[in-house]
Amino acid sequence: MGDTQSTQTTPGRALAFALGAHAIWGSMPLYLMLVQTVPAMEFVSWRLVFTLPLCLLILAIRSGFAELKAVLTNVRTMLTLLASSLFIGINWFLYVFAIQSGNVYAASLGYYILPLVMMLFGLVFLGEKLTRLQWAAVAIAAGGVSALAAGALTTLWLSLTMATTFGSYGLIRKTVAAGPVVGLTVEAMILVPVAIAVCFWYAAQPAGSAITQGTVTALAIAGSGAMTAIPLLMFATAARAMPYTVIGFLQFISPTIVFLMGLFIFGEELKPAQLACFVAIWIAAVLFTIGLFRGGKPAPADEVSSRGAGD
Repeated sequence: MGDTQSTQTTPGRALAFALGAHAIWGSMPLYLMLVQTVPAMEFVSWRLVFTLPLCLLILAIRSGFAELKAVLTNVRTMLTLLASSLFIGINWFLYVFAIQSGNVYAASLGYYILPLVMMLFGLVFLGEKLTRLQWAAVAIAAGGVSALAAGALTTLWLSLTMATTFGSYGLIRKTVAAGPVVGLTVEAMILVPVAIAVCFWYAAQPAGSAITQGTVTALAIAGSGAMTAIPLLMFATAARAMPYTVIGFLQFISPTIVFLMGLFIFGEELKPAQLACFVAIWIAAVLFTIGLFRGGKPAPADEVSSRGAGD
């Protein structure tokens, strides 16, 4: 997860990072059960407060402060990371809000729409290409997602906003002239002042700070730094080393994990639209994978990264 260039991250390592990030994100609803009494805004703020020290520790271990200084003095890079920090901050809040307000279906739909948004961004903004077989896979997956969206029109705005904010975040992090750890460190630095103010505001309320609500809650809040930083660093590393269309298609993994947990752990009812979406996405995944193994890969990511990182 170090701040290496995409050319130094092999395809196998990049894929492992992507799969690891999605495994963590897919299990996030289990983690959020530990902090279900914590207001969404306060929890997101604590996530930022505990993420920054972890990032600084990683930079210290990897001797990355020279790169951090270079980024902090680069106006263009800082403005880009300001945009990415706003996108990820909004995305975090909306996800926690959706889970805590009982809109789990909307959250799941948002992350089913996300792969389509990311692949669209890869095609439009990065000039990547898909083979005919991969286009067929995308069309099948889009049909499955449409079946879900048709049953959630009242919360579709929430799902679409979650998808576009994270898709935009990933696009920026793929091309910005900052490595994964440094980029996340700067994003946390930008958002932490507001996060600290929010934490103090909640502490001044009659209910007090959430971190004083018990040992389990306090430990879960403290652990949110690692739960935030680790998958984001893995994702950023993979995104810089792989075509964005491929990274986008891999995004189907985490909502599928959530879907399976809802079915087998939480005992949720399997609705026809959900089954149709699930079957369509896995058929699409098989087709997309076959397309990759046949050699019809999108434009190399390192070519795009070098264009985007040319400060």
